Amino acid sequence: MATHLDLEEQEQLDQLKHFWNTYGTLITWTVLLVAGAFVAWNGWQYYQRTKAAQAAALYDEVERSTQSGDVERIQRVMTDMKDRFAGTAYAQQAGLLVAKTLFDKGNADGSRAALGWVAQNAVDPGYQAIAKLRLAAELLDAKSYDDALKQLDGKVPTEFEPLVADRKGDIFMAQGKRDEAQAEYRKAWTGLGAGSDYRRLVEIKLNAVGVDPKTLAPTVTVTPAVPKNS
Repeated sequence: MATHLDLEEQEQLDQLKHFWNTYGTLITWTVLLVAGAFVAWNGWQYYQRTKAAQAAALYDEVERSTQSGDVERIQRVMTDMKDRFAGTAYAQQAGLLVAKTLFDKGNADGSRAALGWVAQNAVDPGYQAIAKLRLAAELLDAKSYDDALKQLDGKVPTEFEPLVADRKGDIFMAQGKRDEAQAEYRKAWTGLGAGSDYRRLVEIKLNAVGVDPKTLAPTVTVTPAVPKNS
């Protein structure tokens, strides 16, 4: 009996040795790869958390610099933000904040540069659209009509389309292109939800170009969050 069990055990042992000789290296590498991936994932998560914390701290510095009104300091901190954390939401928010601050202080070139950077580099399409709308508005004020229209080219999130149309209407009106302005205001009005306060402003513009909004049938009922100072 004992001999029979010994033979069975020896056979099982031989099978195990054969299996390990055949697949042992593959199993070892698989285990190492899984372990390495787990370590790398944890390391990446730690890096991302650390980077986000650093970006948040630098954004706080951007806020303090804008409150101080020190233009040189504002631009220095913003440059640091762009160099170190360009791909974060904090950098996009900082760019918009810096642009507004510089514009309020009469530094139009600095404001446009900050908005242009966000418009070109923002990862979030919403921030990108806001930057384009604001930059188009500043260029409109400067009578750079063609450049303003260029900023509004391309695709934007659906909720921003009525705002883009409205801004284009303003630019065409400034150029004396009444028919083009009317067409864009129509798009803006039909794209805004019935409960939108911004829609009332577009109605005034439509009346100014000879269109009764009551004759228009809304085709979309999207109510975008209108960015401040856009």
